[in-house]
Amino acid sequence: MSDTLPRLLPVDDDIDTGAFFEAAARGELVLRRCNDCDAVLHVPRMYCRHCRSWNGRWQVVGGDATLYSWTVVTHQVHPAYPTPYTVVLVDLDEAPGTHLVGQLPGSPELVAGMAMELWFEQLGEVDGRRVVVPNWRPGTTVRSGARHVQ
Repeated sequence: MSDTLPRLLPVDDDIDTGAFFEAAARGELVLRRCNDCDAVLHVPRMYCRHCRSWNGRWQVVGGDATLYSWTVVTHQVHPAYPTPYTVVLVDLDEAPGTHLVGQLPGSPELVAGMAMELWFEQLGEVDGRRVVVPNWRPGTTVRSGARHVQ
């Protein structure tokens, strides 16, 4: 018997972020954008902090990304997350400056600026709904001019 619990599930039916998780369950990555100024609204909100509009949309984007930063977690703080694991921060190619978080098992060899590819991870079910999150894993190339923060 394993001491590892199932991963914790995000709240997937929130008014601001629910459509993000609905899209992930369909195998799509979406970002919230303002219809008036076209700003990316991430973390997703109904209200645009740039132009003060309430007029927004969800836009499907590709999952190509560049590894921006990462950290390896070695101290276990919850039984659902055995260590080590690596938290990655990626910069979306279609929306530069928009960073999304992913998780990799173990402590893989990573290089700042490497290509990261999107995959969708099913975490479980809540009230008959599949809870799916976008996640990233290393691709095969290193990109020049990448930014990295440690």
